[in-house]
Amino acid sequence: MSLGLSEAKIKVFLKNDLDIHFKECVSSTNTKLVELAKAGAGEGTVLISAEQTAGKGRTGKSFHSPKDSGVYLSILVRPDFNPEDSLFLTTIAAVATARAIESVSDKEAKIKWVNDVYVDGKKVCGILTESALSPNAEKLDYAIVGIGINIAPPEEGFPDDIKNIATTVFDQKPDSNIVNRLVAHLLDYFMDYYRNYESSSCLEEYINRSNILGDIITINKGNMKLRVRAIDIDSKCRLIVKDEKGNMSKISYGEVSIDIQND
Repeated sequence: MSLGLSEAKIKVFLKNDLDIHFKECVSSTNTKLVELAKAGAGEGTVLISAEQTAGKGRTGKSFHSPKDSGVYLSILVRPDFNPEDSLFLTTIAAVATARAIESVSDKEAKIKWVNDVYVDGKKVCGILTESALSPNAEKLDYAIVGIGINIAPPEEGFPDDIKNIATTVFDQKPDSNIVNRLVAHLLDYFMDYYRNYESSSCLEEYINRSNILGDIITINKGNMKLRVRAIDIDSKCRLIVKDEKGNMSKISYGEVSIDIQND
């Protein structure tokens, strides 16, 4: 049973004027939108799919993207950002997705720094932001914000490596209007936050939705693992942590896992 995604249905619920493209199946919405960006596509171009054959996650991982159980979309923006501020885009996407999920379901959405949205203690959404520098390398030329949301359980179930940590927004496939409304709300929330990114409102909500602050976590940075306590998130969206010796530091990237036992 299809989720019933379509450009026309999404636009019924959409407030912002965006250039939306829907494909039933693509290799990766991020990969395809990068091609469009390089060809000169404008800000607000959005590619949406019901299936990816080569979905991309962070640090080179694949993203499970089966047919008719999730929404996979990428948004093209051309921000007047310094490269170090690109983390805001992931923050904006996480808050927009959390709000969109709550707008069409009875689930409470939380955020695990930096790019995962959780419901009921499990991951329901992953975000991957990719960007390219302008010719003078002082600003971003473009950024692609990819968002994958598990809408309903896949027919074959989740793969063994993620079945205990992944979940879905709905226990069964919802009405197509609900799915298209979720996508429209997500895009509207994202663009509204993006156009007002200097406001602190999005960052405040991002911090309030955090599911790791105060907890002992492990941060994987390449071959290095750090066991620290998550203390706060600063104005640059960096995670402030304290190690076992009481030393404080700021982390701008890394894969976070929450310790099973927290004191």
